[in-house]
Amino acid sequence: MRSVVDVVLRGTAALLGTALLAGAPALAQAPALAQRPAAAANTLGTAPLPLPAGVPVLTLDVAEKLLVERNLLVLAARRGVDAARAQSLVAGSLPPPTVTVGNTAAQFNETRRSSFDGGRGLGPNNNINAGISVLVERGGKRTLRSRLAEENITVAEAQVMDSMRGQLFSLRQNFMVALQARANLEVALANRTSLDRTENLLRRQLRDGAIPEGDLLRFQAGRIQFEADVTTNAQAYAQAVAQLAALLATDASAFQPGAGTLAALGITPRVTEAPPAARPGRGGAPAASAVATTVRTVLSPVAFDVRGRFETIADPGVGRDEMAAAVPNRPDVVVALRQAGAAAANTLLAEAARSRDVTLGVNWNRSTLPQNLPPAGSSVPMANNQFALSLSIPIFTRTITEGNLAVAGAQQAQLEAQARQVLFQARADFAGAWAGYEQAKALLALYSGGAIARAEEAYRSSESAYLAGGRSLLEVMDALRTLNGTRSAANNARYAYLLALATLEQATGISGITPKL
Repeated sequence: MRSVVDVVLRGTAALLGTALLAGAPALAQAPALAQRPAAAANTLGTAPLPLPAGVPVLTLDVAEKLLVERNLLVLAARRGVDAARAQSLVAGSLPPPTVTVGNTAAQFNETRRSSFDGGRGLGPNNNINAGISVLVERGGKRTLRSRLAEENITVAEAQVMDSMRGQLFSLRQNFMVALQARANLEVALANRTSLDRTENLLRRQLRDGAIPEGDLLRFQAGRIQFEADVTTNAQAYAQAVAQLAALLATDASAFQPGAGTLAALGITPRVTEAPPAARPGRGGAPAASAVATTVRTVLSPVAFDVRGRFETIADPGVGRDEMAAAVPNRPDVVVALRQAGAAAANTLLAEAARSRDVTLGVNWNRSTLPQNLPPAGSSVPMANNQFALSLSIPIFTRTITEGNLAVAGAQQAQLEAQARQVLFQARADFAGAWAGYEQAKALLALYSGGAIARAEEAYRSSESAYLAGGRSLLEVMDALRTLNGTRSAANNARYAYLLALATLEQATGISGITPKL
């Protein structure tokens, strides 16, 4: 007669495979966050977890849209564009004219004998001095200044794209870390559910005298590793989700008071169960007491419930040569090239300083005359009006001009060298990313090509030998641990492959390489 352990252990293998709890379809159209649905797709990365009610679901597509709207570094880069555009308004403006208005406070006459005569104070209503001066730029400085401002706008725009590229990669990396932890957690929770059922059946067999108590005790001792898997992956999941929340400008520590705790959910954990009634074991010996852990798992509160089809296997969709050709258009390379272009425009502006600017001025002075002056002709003079023109030219500017030109030329050469270095680094990034992609693809093919199937076959073989009396339950548990490790390693390979695709997109600047999951 087949043992019930056979049925249960086969159930464990099934749960470790495709019979996981269902997960909700991901919201992929609108950037708004959806509430956690009750049903879900039957694939790794989408099974529902024991999270508090009301945790919003976050898919990669939604996360990317939220990043564009919320990420603070991207928003800061956009403000840089606004500042550069405002600066272009200043650069394209003519030098403002200067208006001067004043009064003469006092006056006196000087005689030939170097004495003073007729000194008096003047009130503001008796005289006025007014003038206007305009700086006339030469050498096309205004045009060159506007060109430099336009170059700076293109630099700021490229910096927005580069900031977006870097933040998107960080988002995808943390999302995939969270998805990997989630997939491992799904496997660990499925293991725990199956092992709980196995333990209950073994206890029933012990009560019926079908197995010795040693089998149950060894089983209980061997399942500790599976319990540790739950806590380790739950912590990794919570940590990755917290990093995602930071990238999306969300407070990862803001939760409803008590959310996720056992008491808030009305759960009273029982650490031990009373041992079953002693029944004769095999060989007539009484069965000793056995204790089982039955604490229900509730995960720590998280800002989002990350979901995605973790088993997705997608090709880049772009050949290696096309990727290599796209590297010079990567945003950080474009930023460096545009900064060098702006430096060249600044050098031309410095050269234009060799043409000296001039200042033109017009002045008017009016003074009320004393009333005791003799009349001139038939009219009595009341005030004196004077008009003056001025022209100002700076001198001794050659040293300053040549020094500024040398500084601008050195900065241009510096930025050009940095631009070349950025391009070489971008090509090195692509070479490393491509190598990582090929290795990750080969490793994933190893697990997809039969590694898991072989581990399952080894587990079934150990199981059959145990039922035939040729193996111990510990050997079956060891085979189960091997199967669990193989599945975890397969999850690591899936993560490495998805991350390699995201790294390729980040290294080349070509969008669409990362799958949407």
